[in-house]
Amino acid sequence: MIFSINTLQCSRFTLSALFIGLISVLLLLVSFSAMSKPKIKVIHGYTVDGFARVQIKNETSKQLACWVAIDGFKQKFRLPALSTSRWFTANDKRYNYTNFSTWCDNIDFYPQYLEYPRG
Repeated sequence: MIFSINTLQCSRFTLSALFIGLISVLLLLVSFSAMSKPKIKVIHGYTVDGFARVQIKNETSKQLACWVAIDGFKQKFRLPALSTSRWFTANDKRYNYTNFSTWCDNIDFYPQYLEYPRG
């Protein structure tokens, strides 16, 4: 009887250790995917004339491939490390910050962006 209780306790310990190990691995994978996105800051504003505009700030130490789009027009550019892009301004006063779409990622994954100008 004692042998079976020890075996039962051992199997419970093994299952709990396996469960904790599985949860640890899942948390580790989730944290790596969260760190894989570049840290950028999107700055919205208006010109003196009242046109909406947007700017992207690169807060990483790597060069990024980026684009800014509004009304179907997409402007592609490279954003150097720890720098800010130029202002991209809308051409109609009816646009606001919600009409802009922005995207940035590591330029190592998109080598075709090396031919685009610096933002």
